[in-house]
Amino acid sequence: MKQSVTVNQPAEAKWLKALKNILSKVSVKKPTFNLSSFVKKFIIPLASIVVFIGVWYLGAEALRQREINYRLETTLADQGEAAAAELKACFASNNSTCQTNTLPSPSMVWASVITLVNDYFVIREDKIAFKEKVAPLNEKIRQFNKENAALISEGKVAKKQYIEYTGRASFIDIVFTSLKTVFAGFLLALFIAVPIGVVIGLSEQLRNAFNWFIQIFKPVSPVVWYLLVFMIVKTLLIGTSSDNSFVISFISVGLCAMWATLVNTAVGVSTVDKDYINVAKVLKLGPLQKVFKVILPSSLPLIFTGLRITLSVAWMVLIAIELLAQSPGLGLFVWEEFQNGANDSNSKIIVAMFVIGIIGFLLDRIMLTIQNMVSFNKSEGI
Repeated sequence: MKQSVTVNQPAEAKWLKALKNILSKVSVKKPTFNLSSFVKKFIIPLASIVVFIGVWYLGAEALRQREINYRLETTLADQGEAAAAELKACFASNNSTCQTNTLPSPSMVWASVITLVNDYFVIREDKIAFKEKVAPLNEKIRQFNKENAALISEGKVAKKQYIEYTGRASFIDIVFTSLKTVFAGFLLALFIAVPIGVVIGLSEQLRNAFNWFIQIFKPVSPVVWYLLVFMIVKTLLIGTSSDNSFVISFISVGLCAMWATLVNTAVGVSTVDKDYINVAKVLKLGPLQKVFKVILPSSLPLIFTGLRITLSVAWMVLIAIELLAQSPGLGLFVWEEFQNGANDSNSKIIVAMFVIGIIGFLLDRIMLTIQNMVSFNKSEGI
């Protein structure tokens, strides 16, 4: 009787055969070009941008011409034909001495963008040069403070302050100052509103007790919040020589913007499915475990909706609060350009408007992305 002999294939040959079988079953789809989707996502938005710029240009030119005609008529009536002809020639030459003070055209705004970007690089070079110049003196100050730390702590020797750059800030520095303020205010709103919203949402009695408080203070103007915070902070920090504008600004922003998060958190917690609560009871979860493992995960969609609104409101009210607090941010920049009355002031204000809008949009997208990362309910946003 013949015995069958089986030849063992090498391990590498077996793996290659298995890989070929897998690849043979995988069907690679060729990319297809969807014209309808391309038109909806790219062509139509691009066309709307072109239409917007066109309407803007025509509107700016119409307003400019209206002001020119008025000034020519006034000059003709007051000073005669020669002065009016001279002014007309000045307008035609686009001389900086006879510019109109109306809505700037898109090209003027773009020129201001270039100017602000160039200013940033110039100011950055000034900062670097200043830092290198005072570095030896700041090192001596640091060494003095280190050697006399004991005397300074006892109040026998005054602590020497470092020499810092106090020149003008660039537009990009101003934007980052505003972002720092709004994020500080947002975090303050988060740490106040979410815990209070959870506590109120867990108790119907507390919701009824605090409803009047929320309804009264929620619509209060940011100007009033600023004045209230200013009264309190200036008293708490009385006698100090430090600039309190940042502290006042971010606290005012946080208190003004926190109400959407507080209300949405309370609603989200109070509407958690009762089956989830019963499961938590069956599992004998403690109060904190129930909150963190059942209630908060179930309430995340509404909480993040509130946080998105809070961040948008914080960014919106920041401009008015910075203006009042004289904090070196976008609000103060817009007001100073309005007061300045330079030839490019109106263009810089429009640049600031677009920057404020673009940053607000990006902040909302960031919050939406975080919401989709931590929540089961995915949202595409509006």
